[in-house]
Amino acid sequence: MAKSNITQLIRESVQGDEKVLGQLFALIYEELHRIAAAKMRNEVANHTLQPTALVNEAYLRLIELKKIQWQNRGHFFAMAAKIMRRVLIDHAKNKKAGKRGGPGRICVTFDEQIHGAENDAVDLLALDEALDKLAKADPELAQIVELRFFAGMNLDEITSELGVSSGTIKRKWTKAKVWLFHELKRK
Repeated sequence: MAKSNITQLIRESVQGDEKVLGQLFALIYEELHRIAAAKMRNEVANHTLQPTALVNEAYLRLIELKKIQWQNRGHFFAMAAKIMRRVLIDHAKNKKAGKRGGPGRICVTFDEQIHGAENDAVDLLALDEALDKLAKADPELAQIVELRFFAGMNLDEITSELGVSSGTIKRKWTKAKVWLFHELKRK
């Protein structure tokens, strides 16, 4: 289904029509599962959260957001990225709390996203803290990181969703990577 159809269903879902919600669920679930599967491929081998569980939890949290007036597909998937981030962070915190006597660190790997090296691993909780700091300093940079890393969008998709030139997105993505690299290096 085309992006515009998803956008239309998102807008219609605000009315609570069960048929529309069912159609939307089928389309969004497939897209969210694709994103989650791609995201989970970047996780370290000992990660216990599976893509289906990530999608289910993110979807449940998304449908609880009844007061949001969805503007478009990009707005919806930006929120989905934030929620997937939150689910992963909550999972990491719970796992850390469950470890007695050990650091309980949950690490994620980035292909070229932040460090530039394929097998670099970053503590997910440290990344969350760094993203919170980045959001305070530059919300747009943080949004680009969330869309890139947590929603699995490539730079062209981010350009399309945010309605900004590809050159601007590339510059901001580079700036975000450098900022996060330096912030995470301090930890």
